[in-house]
Amino acid sequence: MSTQAPHISLPSRVPAGASPSGDGIVVGTGSVQVDAFIDFLCPYCKQFEERSGPLLDELVANEAISLVYHPMGFLDGLSTTRYSSRASAASGCASDGGHFTEYLYALFANQPPEGGPGLSDDELIQLGQAVGLADSSFAGCVRQGVYLDWSSYVTATAIQRGVGGTPTVAVEGVAVPANPRTILAAVRAAHARVDG
Repeated sequence: MSTQAPHISLPSRVPAGASPSGDGIVVGTGSVQVDAFIDFLCPYCKQFEERSGPLLDELVANEAISLVYHPMGFLDGLSTTRYSSRASAASGCASDGGHFTEYLYALFANQPPEGGPGLSDDELIQLGQAVGLADSSFAGCVRQGVYLDWSSYVTATAIQRGVGGTPTVAVEGVAVPANPRTILAAVRAAHARVDG
């Protein structure tokens, strides 16, 4: 008897900068791949970004890693408006506009509390405008929920890969604790294998 994985329906569109599998946004061009599974409503993800973000930015800038962010709708049940999925979808719109990373920082800096409605579409659009997404295509993308099915795909794919919580970090496909020290050690070890 074959145990096939449940079929995950592909989204109608994926954002600019998406990974080949379509379930994440790629930042950087380095030879070692780091995957970060995040949820914009998750307080631990905000802490992860505050603690590990500067290191990840530096590794990207030095072309040491390709960083793939997987913005999940994992915590939709902890808001009254499916905020996790809406914020994830909005980050896809930001990627289309070339400001994914800046928008990610803005979402975490303005993270709403769990249990409430989260930010409104208008507030998501205002955050985008503040980081340079001033044209009407970004606002339209957010209002129309263009990437809501993409957010569902990112989430379903992550769960199928065994991601059980956020933040989850993997270096070259191997999960590591989500802190700067262990990420850096894993990246160096991966480089030693790749370059050695």
